[in-house]
Amino acid sequence: MSPARSAQTYRNVMEPLVVEEVERHIASLPPKVAQYINKAEAIAYALNRLPPLYATSERGWEQQQAKASREMRSQITAAARQAIAAIQRDPIRSTSPLRIDADRDANEALQGLKELLRSDDLSWHNLVDTVERMLIQTARGEITWRKRGSSVTESQGWQDNRYTL
Repeated sequence: MSPARSAQTYRNVMEPLVVEEVERHIASLPPKVAQYINKAEAIAYALNRLPPLYATSERGWEQQQAKASREMRSQITAAARQAIAAIQRDPIRSTSPLRIDADRDANEALQGLKELLRSDDLSWHNLVDTVERMLIQTARGEITWRKRGSSVTESQGWQDNRYTL
């Protein structure tokens, strides 16, 4: 299994819970203080002080969320508070943000596919199913394609039919 594929098959339940909690705490701060909080640093700080709860299925995700809400809510709140306090201590500190070119490239590729497939609701989660569905529709003749950038009247390239994608 490729690294890109395996990265999509598991997820830490704590991440969205910590993001929500950090955002809630930042929103409660005075605006002049909140502007100096680097949200990404606060989230990373809090996550590093909490145990991860990974899930590989929808059912596992729901179970881990329930466990986190039931057993770890106070720990999440405390970690978020501690993170914000730690980040506030050094508001002038200069950092270079982590560059995640792969995420940027992946998001640009997804945007290109949204435009090509004319599917605004396309996501990494439904990409394979959407492409498979469109390939089946193409094989059945329900969708025909024309080359990107070509005009409808162009004689070469793919033909337009009921749907032009």
